[in-house]
Amino acid sequence: MIRFFALPFYIKLACTLISIIALGYIAHIGQTIIVPLILGSLFSLLLVPACNWLERKLKFHRTLAAIVALLIFFGLIGGVFTMLGSQLSLLKDDWPAFEHQIMDGFHVFQGWVHQTFGVAQTEQMEYLTNTVSKSISQGTAIVGIALISLSSLLILFVFTFLYAFFILIYRGHIVRFLLLVNRTEHHLIVMDIVQQIQYVVKKYLIGLVLQMLIVAVLTFIALSIVGVKYSVMLALITGVFNVLPYIGIFVSMLVIALITFATSSITHVLLVVLALILVHLVDSNFVVPKIVGSKVKVNSLFAMMAIIVGEMIWGISGMFLAIPILAICKILFDRIRDLKAWGFLLGEEEKGNENFKKLLDDLNIFRKKGSS
Repeated sequence: MIRFFALPFYIKLACTLISIIALGYIAHIGQTIIVPLILGSLFSLLLVPACNWLERKLKFHRTLAAIVALLIFFGLIGGVFTMLGSQLSLLKDDWPAFEHQIMDGFHVFQGWVHQTFGVAQTEQMEYLTNTVSKSISQGTAIVGIALISLSSLLILFVFTFLYAFFILIYRGHIVRFLLLVNRTEHHLIVMDIVQQIQYVVKKYLIGLVLQMLIVAVLTFIALSIVGVKYSVMLALITGVFNVLPYIGIFVSMLVIALITFATSSITHVLLVVLALILVHLVDSNFVVPKIVGSKVKVNSLFAMMAIIVGEMIWGISGMFLAIPILAICKILFDRIRDLKAWGFLLGEEEKGNENFKKLLDDLNIFRKKGSS
């Protein structure tokens, strides 16, 4: 007979809150280690089929297969960013025109402020001069922050590569460890969780790449029709930024509007904004539900909350990692009886009550067994 010790609600709530705060604090202070570890784990899950194919078909050693798969994968990522960097370097030819356009717009804005609020242009220029002088005086600090950011990005890249490499090598060892720490009757559930996590992560990342390509192509077509300069570069920027749900499209819209304003007229800026809104509607209503949303069954409310919390803990990296981490949590919750209700809460709302009734029956059976 199994007996469960029932704790009062306030003790359960206190323990839960303390655990969440402790985990959040550990995640924040351990960002340098945890973020590349999670990224390396996601990339290794994506590359497991490629490594298996290299080992079985080409008879590669596991170490060599991991190195080849990672070099090809990171080479493709590096190629995309190299192409983006080469396109960005073309902006230097239009830099004088950019300055001239910005200054003209600034003078128009000054006149509007003077007519609307009665602030003289001399007072505006004095305020701007003071602001610029303060910014210049802090130039050394800004350069230091930039260098720290570059070094952090390099460390993130190196650690992610190393973590992915070792996880690919020891993937079988890790799975056997998970079996050892669980009871024999739970081995089927453990293997199901491992397989489902690998499947969801692989499909999600592949869907994300396809979404980036589709959004980039649609943006390129729209910008080419409008007649915007640097349409290839702007399309790549939109595709990369669109990885951030709900936020990336607005950031790319702002960047593209500024570049279009510097190289064209205000009419083109309005047309570009309308074109990006149209691309976003196509992406959110057709591309995401069919390609990405079908792989990750997480509702939009908790997806948005996860992105905000991820940004608070890990910054931009947390925004990228929020959705796959939330999807993995849902897989775990759906397969652990005490957490099935939370897995149901994280999921999308389904038509009909069949799945809800089945879940309710499973929980009632579990409670009856526990009380017997």
